[in-house]
Amino acid sequence: MNNPGFDIATVERDTGLSKDVLRVWERRYGFPLPERDAHGERRYSADQVERLRLIKRLMDQGHRPGKLVAAPLETLTGLSPRRPRPAPPAGAETAADGLDELLDLIRRHDAAGYARAMQQRLARQGLLRFVQDTVAPLTGRVGEEWENGRIEVFEEHLFTELTKRLLRQNNAALPAGRQRPRVILTSVPEEQHVLGLLMAETLLALEGADCIPLGTQMPLLEIARAAEAHRADIVALSFSVAFPGRRVPTLLQQLRELLPPGTALWAGGAGIQRTSPLPGVTLLHGLPDALQALADWQREHA
Repeated sequence: MNNPGFDIATVERDTGLSKDVLRVWERRYGFPLPERDAHGERRYSADQVERLRLIKRLMDQGHRPGKLVAAPLETLTGLSPRRPRPAPPAGAETAADGLDELLDLIRRHDAAGYARAMQQRLARQGLLRFVQDTVAPLTGRVGEEWENGRIEVFEEHLFTELTKRLLRQNNAALPAGRQRPRVILTSVPEEQHVLGLLMAETLLALEGADCIPLGTQMPLLEIARAAEAHRADIVALSFSVAFPGRRVPTLLQQLRELLPPGTALWAGGAGIQRTSPLPGVTLLHGLPDALQALADWQREHA
């Protein structure tokens, strides 16, 4: 008999919950409760996977798993925050102009329409303003909508892939940067969000930095080795809002110890908003901070 469902490796990848955690919860809480296929392997239903995704999202927001696993779906859904967006200053042109229309194109799964609309905004705004006034706030909006359960995972992936493609095409057309500063851009293991890195790469390259993108989820030791091999002046990391904030300080301290004293360490993204200042680490709370940090570095090394 065919037994539909997802194996434990797929559930681990799709939810971010390890196999060990899934087995412990099964024994301790009776959820998830997978069926078994003809070979005795666990098979999880789509409903269970969706509930596990929601539980993981709430855990990342600080809720304790013991209470979440036993809670009914209605309670879990109600725990997801509903945060109002702040109103723009009166009379000021808001960066959110047109963002609802872009979000609507994603929700309608109109990839071609979204790509056209983004290209039109890029032509009107220029690359610098496009990143700061369109891509950055739109990324924040998509993250909020996902966190609040108002956008599906596959829709968030569609937004990410289309936006990545556009940024990479434009970054590839930028003239080569000066020799210094040489900036490595990457993320730590389990941080797979790349848009923050691409936005930072765009702005830094526009200001003449020599950017070396390494993609995401690099082990700390490999980041340190890459910094040495490329003779990097700066290592820049991005942490998304989905990354557990409690882990950020330890990871930054560990990497700071691995890097040469003369290599600056920058960390930015929504995931560092609650991180306290750390010695030897520059925290960037927005793209303007990255530009200011670059200007400071260039002035100091002129």
